[in-house]
Amino acid sequence: MSTLRLTHASQHLQGHCTITGSKSESNRLLILQALFPGITLLNLSNSDDTQAMQQGLTATEETIDIGHAGTTMRFLTSYFATTPGVEKTLTGSKRMQERPIKILVDALRAIGADISYLKNEGYPPLRIKGKKIETEQVELAANVSSQYITSLMLIAPKLPNGLTIHLVGEITSIPYINMTCALLQKVGIRTEFKGQTIRVFPQENSTPQTVEVESDWSSASYHFSMAALADSASISIKNYVEDSLQGDSVLVDIYKQLGVFSTFEGNTLHLSKTGDAQAHIALDLIKAPDIAQTIAVSCFGWGVSCDLTGLHTLKIKETDRLVALHTELTKLGADIRVTDTSLHLAARKNPIVEEVAIDTYHDHRMAMAFAPLGLLVPIRINDAEVVSKSYPTFWEDLGHLGFAVTAVK
Repeated sequence: MSTLRLTHASQHLQGHCTITGSKSESNRLLILQALFPGITLLNLSNSDDTQAMQQGLTATEETIDIGHAGTTMRFLTSYFATTPGVEKTLTGSKRMQERPIKILVDALRAIGADISYLKNEGYPPLRIKGKKIETEQVELAANVSSQYITSLMLIAPKLPNGLTIHLVGEITSIPYINMTCALLQKVGIRTEFKGQTIRVFPQENSTPQTVEVESDWSSASYHFSMAALADSASISIKNYVEDSLQGDSVLVDIYKQLGVFSTFEGNTLHLSKTGDAQAHIALDLIKAPDIAQTIAVSCFGWGVSCDLTGLHTLKIKETDRLVALHTELTKLGADIRVTDTSLHLAARKNPIVEEVAIDTYHDHRMAMAFAPLGLLVPIRINDAEVVSKSYPTFWEDLGHLGFAVTAVK
């Protein structure tokens, strides 16, 4: 695995790039396309996760190894479980086999699915025997991962009676559930989401249509961070819309607090540096936890304090992201404290430690969240290839923005 060293000579950013389609939208739409083949998709993500989804949906082998792709594991579990006659073993990387899936499996079993664990109870690998499912009601804990909920929503229109999902507890990442509802509706499927209940109505066929995937807002977060940390910035990124389905589009409002101004021109998002950061940033990120790492690093780079809450899902991602942030920011000189649900960063009083090698823990977001610090000090990113999970051209795009990106031993 390679280590890259990042520096920037001027701290002035100017350039443009096109970010790959949203991984979240792409993987949802690929499941819907498998159920309703008349759907044509444009601007699909070129991420590892989306490639894993495509390969999983078309694989003729009985065993499917999806690597680190958590979304793919969760969505394919429901898809195969409700496809009569299919028999599959779903497995993944060592970390994937440590990521819980019991809540989803329990819900699928409750509606009649035939799923068994091959190693540890509650974790992949899974043995799945697809069946016709006629049960139309299910109860699901809502406070762990919205991907469990979405997994059930996506297969619901092909069930004879559709599916009503009763959510228990505080709902995590509501924008991602709203995204799923909107994409279902876009391809002609009726849904309702009221209070703690989601209903997806049965749909035998879908009208043939073409759907274009919006570019990924999570990936745009790193450009917001670079704009915030630069002395001056003028960055243009495509293909984005102001009324996005993606919850991470809250970046536009959040980064105003860090001196970044956003405008839209057609499908192009323009970022510019307009001022200083606020002295303290306090955010509840329960609706957009994937941008927590980027925001924490931006605040550290600026030297402002922050309190980030609503982060309980970060502990079951590619790594325990809260522990990883604590470890790596501490290397750089941060005064940071984390709990199981929050992160608290003190205003930086000393210069950032230079030439630190950031460990990425097989987590694409760790690599990309720390990269903007290369504007301020020389920094190294270990296992740099991990960005291919969601943003394969990330290092090339940094080069277009004036970063010196060099491989080191």
